[in-house]
Amino acid sequence: MRRSQRRHRTVTAYWKDDTLVVLIPARMTRAEERHWVAEMERKLLRSGAKAAAPPKSSDAVLLTRCTMLVAKYLDGKALPASVRWVPPMRTRWASCTPVDATIRVSDRLQRVPQWVLDYVLVHELAHLREPGHDAAFWALVNRYPKTERAIGYLEGLSAAAGWGISEED
Repeated sequence: MRRSQRRHRTVTAYWKDDTLVVLIPARMTRAEERHWVAEMERKLLRSGAKAAAPPKSSDAVLLTRCTMLVAKYLDGKALPASVRWVPPMRTRWASCTPVDATIRVSDRLQRVPQWVLDYVLVHELAHLREPGHDAAFWALVNRYPKTERAIGYLEGLSAAAGWGISEED
């Protein structure tokens, strides 16, 4: 994120290596900043600029993706303090620690379609509001329209690879 005193109305974005750079006017609020980061990322991805690779390439861009997902599916009320890729987990796709609002994502997910990664992120983000796997938690997760499809994809991937990772873990 780069704020500029000279920029008054326009917002511009581009990829620099694996980082999304968004240029905004300095006067914008944090809420406007979050909106424009998500909007510019969506536009760049839709245009084919870097396809789906950027959200999977760095922790910073992964955090930006989470910001967009929180705004779209969780009413803006589940922002993580950090999100980072970690070496393959033995029994999980990702994990969340609600106490410090941190999320860790298995780097095995760098090779899945974006909609599957988005489901995993929404799942972990929902834990920031509902720590358990109760009905309230699943009501939040099911706001993501491809939840069931993504769960099936992950179950098939785990079974085919012999990893033994399941949604209940």
